[in-house]
Formats: sequence, structure tokens, C-alpha cells
Amino acid sequence: MATPLKNAKGLGSAKHGLGHWITQRVTALALLPLTIWFVTIIALMKDSSYDSALSLVSNPFNATFLILLIISIFWHAQLGLQVVIEDYISNKTKRMSLIIIMKFIMTAVGALTLLSVIRIAL
Repeated sequence: MATPLKNAKGLGSAKHGLGHWITQRVTALALLPLTIWFVTIIALMKDSSYDSALSLVSNPFNATFLILLIISIFWHAQLGLQVVIEDYISNKTKRMSLIIIMKFIMTAVGALTLLSVIRIAL
């Protein structure tokens, strides 16, 4: 005879969903002003040259905001993609493999993007 506990074992909350949810909301809130700043900067630079774009990114204020934008974008995207994978991939091995691959790719591309901005800024 199976008890309700035995039927539910291995299923249900892993006790980390709330932290994931809060982090996703915090990154979304951080992206609001950073995206407005970024779109404004891009709109103001529509007729600028390559050299003026380099000088804009090398400005410490702009470089800092750009780094914060990149971190927020890649962190938020990684959290969102993880939820999509968890919701739509039923095979546990495939799901975990895809999450690991996705996190590796997001981390690698995010790091390359950050290094590009840091290289320009310094």
C-alpha cells in the first residue's frame, strides 16, 4: 500500500523557487532604467562616428552603466530560459543537460561581452 508521502517523494517544491522568482523580478526592475538609459544613448548617437562611440563607451559613467546592463540582461535571460526549459522538457536527463549547456553559453557570451566593454573602457 502506497502512502501519500511515498507517492509525492521526489516531486514538489525543492525550496528554491521563491529565490529564483525574486531574482528574476529584481533583474527585471534593474533592466527598466538601464534599458531606458541605453535606448536614449543610442538615439542620441544616431549620426555619430565610430570614434565618438568609442569615447562614449570609454567614459567611466557610461561603461559602468553598460556593464550593469550586460550583467542584468544575461542574468535575467538565463533565469527565464531555465524556467522555459524546466516547464517544457519532461525528460529529467535532457532537462538538466539543456540547463547546464544554456548556463554555460549564457555565461560565456556574457563574459565576452563584459570583457569587450572593459577593454574599451580601459
